[in-house]
Amino acid sequence: MNPYVLMILLSSLGLGTTLTFASSHWLLAWMGLEINTLAIVPLMAQHHHPRAVEATTKYFLTQATAAAMILFASTTNAWITGEWDMNNMASPIASTMVIIALALKIGLAPMHFWMPEVLQGLDLVTGLILSTWQKLAPLALIIQTAPALDPLLLTTLGLTSTLAGGWGGLNQTQLRKVMAYSSIAHMGWMIIILQYAPQLTLLALGTYIFMTSAAFLTLKTSSTTKINTLAMAWSNNPILTATTAPVLLSLGGLPPLTGFMPKWLILQELTKQNLPITATIMALAALLSLYFYLRLCYAMTLTISPNTTNSTTPWRIKTTQSSLPLTISTTIALGLLPITPAILMLAT
Repeated sequence: MNPYVLMILLSSLGLGTTLTFASSHWLLAWMGLEINTLAIVPLMAQHHHPRAVEATTKYFLTQATAAAMILFASTTNAWITGEWDMNNMASPIASTMVIIALALKIGLAPMHFWMPEVLQGLDLVTGLILSTWQKLAPLALIIQTAPALDPLLLTTLGLTSTLAGGWGGLNQTQLRKVMAYSSIAHMGWMIIILQYAPQLTLLALGTYIFMTSAAFLTLKTSSTTKINTLAMAWSNNPILTATTAPVLLSLGGLPPLTGFMPKWLILQELTKQNLPITATIMALAALLSLYFYLRLCYAMTLTISPNTTNSTTPWRIKTTQSSLPLTISTTIALGLLPITPAILMLAT
């Protein structure tokens, strides 16, 4: 892709998200979401592979449906209240339609079926953008409209997403689909605590972005898209393999790694809100996710590919990719848990 075109598309991605962040008017927020969608569509289809074009088409249709629902809901709210302000969602019908549309945009269950199929058709860098940056604008709208949303609906979406993300990832052999179900499960954790402690939602989002970035950049560096090719990772890059396993376990929420921090704090807050059954279901759903991350670690560190020799392989190719983003995201994904009290002080 022409670097000037790439710069325009990436700038448009930033502009769309910033516009949504900065707006309290539904039309401006909708415009930001549309700029975001239109900017990432050429990035998704840039390789002209039939699977990439199919994924791009599915993504565009899904996002267009969600955008139309947001426009219809905001128009309905303006018709009833006479205002386009996000903080004045007086109509229950409009607020319910908005949360369903935004759930469709970020892939919350049961509106999650597009996410694994779309992510499977993309390259790893575009998949990283879709899994992290594209979640920011819809989540900002959900946080802004949270006081007007139905608590039962938010709890249902959160529980369903964590369970669907856990169950869906168990039987996958494609790493991009595993990361898609991981995204669905993490979004469920963020949504379920939103009504009680929005700062924990932001904390979970921040840690999720760093952990997912580390995972995607690792897969990009080793050019790995399937579980069975993970067995070759040890002979190709032993140091990277040694850091990848803790990153994957951190995504699963295993202590003493960073991913345990948001799950621990969210379960603690749910218990404080007298929701022990909900907290128990969330903890059990986290075990499902942890299981398929353990599968990846097992395939990477405890299995040997038939093509691997016991001697040092002479055909290791020096990568030309920048290792700084991978180093930063991996370090953060592995080492933030000890400073949890300081993070909480900053959050509150």
